[in-house]
Amino acid sequence: MNKPAITHLKVKSPGVASKGFPVVCVGGSAGGLDAYIRLLQCLPIDMGVAIVIVNHLRLVATHLHEILPHYTEMPVELITQGLVLQPNHVFIIPAQRDLHVLNGEFRLKPISKPRGWPDVITVFLHSLTQHWDGKLVAVIVSGYDGDGAAALCGIKEAGGITIAQKLETATEPDMPESAIATGCIDFVLSPEGIAREIARIAHEDTLSMQTAT
Repeated sequence: MNKPAITHLKVKSPGVASKGFPVVCVGGSAGGLDAYIRLLQCLPIDMGVAIVIVNHLRLVATHLHEILPHYTEMPVELITQGLVLQPNHVFIIPAQRDLHVLNGEFRLKPISKPRGWPDVITVFLHSLTQHWDGKLVAVIVSGYDGDGAAALCGIKEAGGITIAQKLETATEPDMPESAIATGCIDFVLSPEGIAREIARIAHEDTLSMQTAT
């Protein structure tokens, strides 16, 4: 998986502060661990992209930063208040928190929906469209309910890319099915296919940046 490092993309967006490199939000729930592992195993480690895993099964999420380092050479970090986003890192949402981004840093708030199905994926995707001045990729994988679906059209309106896990490859297809039903999904792929698409997007962004300069 050793590939040449990719130059970061800078997309101009007035009034929005960020570091400019692409951010990939991977949202999942029940069965998500299998998808995260298969995705990370196939991702190049030097794409110049930040991977943020937003899992709305709160108990599982607290252990992902201990499990996932076995499947990628990228640093895997549990998000803390004020942690700076960096490319070629994997970031994990902590339990019982809503996740936001501002001025290139993660911001944590008490979870706004403490009962019922969480909407932490939707909350984070909305924050990215408002406060991240770089390429956005939203990925919805295995899970119950439809967290994340409500933000997907906004990601596309902001010029981002949206991907859902192929239903027959998902342990629990509810979440990707809800994403597909929005009509705002660009690709429906297996976790391995998602990894290839992320790598392709990162590479094309690099070529675009080189052409522009």
